Amino acid sequence: MPTRTARTAWNGTLEAGSGQVELTSSGVATFDVSFPKRAAEEAGGTTSPEELIAAAHSSCYAMQLSALIAEAGGTPQSLDITADVSLGPDTVGFKLTGIKLTVRAEVDGLEADGFAKVAQAAKETCPISKALTGVDITLDAALD
Repeated sequence: MPTRTARTAWNGTLEAGSGQVELTSSGVATFDVSFPKRAAEEAGGTTSPEELIAAAHSSCYAMQLSALIAEAGGTPQSLDITADVSLGPDTVGFKLTGIKLTVRAEVDGLEADGFAKVAQAAKETCPISKALTGVDITLDAALD
């Protein structure tokens, strides 16, 4: 399996500094980052590690869920997945305080109970969920 790479160039202190995160493997984008905007309610045109984790988690979960739906005999027509990643204080610095996965789906061939089972299994088996086992991950999954 391939290895993917991202690179951050940072200048300055935590409070006054800023940087850029480059998606090196794909080359599709470079994003601005700064701690003051990371800790603010409004992102103001910058991203954060939490937003990047949310992107990774929602996309990984979508792939795993679509695979498990098919294994269960269903056909996913559309999956809308949101990952909300929260940052909060820790005894030293900060930590991720929770991740909420919200799923709304159109699926042929599965009833609500069957969908709920595969949605939970996808949460437990997606590689990003596995990597984030130290964070409380909740799931709100429903068929449209």
